[in-house]
Amino acid sequence: MSRRGQAGGRPWTADLGDGTYRNPVLNADWSDPDVVRVGDDHYLTASSFGRAPGLPLLHSRDLVNWTLVGHALDRLEPAADFAAPRHDRGVWAPSLRHHGGRFWIFWGDPDHGIQQVNAPRVEGPWSAPHLLKAGQGLIDACPLWDEETGEAYLVHAWAKSRSGIKNRLTGHRMSPDGRELLDAGATLVDGDQLPGWFTLEGPKLYRHDGHFWIFAPAGGVETGWQGAFRSREFSGPYEERVVLAQGRTGVNGPHQGAWVRTAAGEDWFLHFQARGAYGRVVHLQPMRWDAEGWPVIGDAGEPVSVHTKPAAPEQAVTAPAVDDDFPGGRPGRQWQWTANPDPGWVGGVPGEDGLRLTCVRTAYAHDLRLLPSVLVQRLPAEEFTVEVDLALDSDEPGAKAGLAVLGDAFSWIGLEAGADGTPLLVHRFAEGVALRERDAAEPRASPGGRARLRVEVTAGARCRFSADTGDGFRPSGPVFAATPWRWVGALLGLFATAPAGTGPAGTGPAGTGRFTAFRSRNLTTEKSRR
Repeated sequence: MSRRGQAGGRPWTADLGDGTYRNPVLNADWSDPDVVRVGDDHYLTASSFGRAPGLPLLHSRDLVNWTLVGHALDRLEPAADFAAPRHDRGVWAPSLRHHGGRFWIFWGDPDHGIQQVNAPRVEGPWSAPHLLKAGQGLIDACPLWDEETGEAYLVHAWAKSRSGIKNRLTGHRMSPDGRELLDAGATLVDGDQLPGWFTLEGPKLYRHDGHFWIFAPAGGVETGWQGAFRSREFSGPYEERVVLAQGRTGVNGPHQGAWVRTAAGEDWFLHFQARGAYGRVVHLQPMRWDAEGWPVIGDAGEPVSVHTKPAAPEQAVTAPAVDDDFPGGRPGRQWQWTANPDPGWVGGVPGEDGLRLTCVRTAYAHDLRLLPSVLVQRLPAEEFTVEVDLALDSDEPGAKAGLAVLGDAFSWIGLEAGADGTPLLVHRFAEGVALRERDAAEPRASPGGRARLRVEVTAGARCRFSADTGDGFRPSGPVFAATPWRWVGALLGLFATAPAGTGPAGTGPAGTGRFTAFRSRNLTTEKSRR
């Protein structure tokens, strides 16, 4: 991560540098994490919903310090269904496994069915998505290859919004090549038959100590708990136990994650916590087995806030990248589009760094939530500051580019060409129920069509916008409270648009928004790290 432009604090890192770590280990929206170990290396994937590229891939040696190394899914399929933003659809709760010398990822698309991709190396190349089971409401798929018998299995949950079914886990026998299911499926666990259990979902399937194990959360994302189920036979019957709950802590939910055994033989569990506009942040919990053979997660079943790090090879203190100078004119791995992208949306600046976005012609420029051409990344911490340099090289009336905080409601600040082509600094917003944006501050002239934009985010995802058009930073509009999407945290976004019409919105340097030196200066102080 670039440190240029940071001041007055340290970036959020989970590693406290004294042999301990603090939660969350990933303090951003890495929703529904799953983890696998290969040798001394751990790899993590997470839900990416309708954004592209999808299926992020993170790497760590110690389960505390993580880096983003790529994505397994370049474009979502069927491609036509993801030509526009689908913030609550697409890739739900993927499972990551390593078998037969290959990495495998299975996930449920609630509108199309269960899909899988695989690759010989985590860097790829990854196979094209293969639809394993077609149908609506099929979610949270997880495979298991039983090394003792050579059999393969699959378990999945159900989305009531599509299927009318919920609170149920279904199991199948699967071909060892992961390309077909060998039976019609049967209910392994029916949550309606368990007193007090509801919204059972997110299963992860394992084999341990002569049992089939299903780790699965229930009770709802914000209010639930983590369960474990075991049976001597895949088909059941399964015993159940609550193995992690909020208890006396402030960690609501603790929900849907992954058991992993390190090379040193230690057991750990990663799960998420829903934190509103910040999304689903990832916690790491110690895990052991009790005298009856059940997992004990955290501190006697409650989440820990600080704990001794896993025994693992030495690793530098790090976190997924946030800052970006766009070397060679390309965005870093932390960026995604809000739908399947068009290669014409972005290009380099010859001979220098910086991102050049084409002002995409659209009839929906009044509502960023409807645009596929918004380049986005996760909110990187609870408190931080983002700065962006912007030049709008277009005099076509209505062409605009800016920096946004995007969710069910949104706000953005940037430049727009006025009726006579004169560049104006504008700041706009839209409430969650609004159908179009409106001014958050009076537009003002921006000499030379350039501006430095800033968003300061403080606790509660409260966002204060400001801009420097040559006379120093000046605040703009009231404080904006960021909001999540239905299943997704708020996002930072860069965009460039032009009014609907035919032909390009300009030629050469015209018709583009150019962004350089995207910097996220974390405001978390040394004092608050402990």
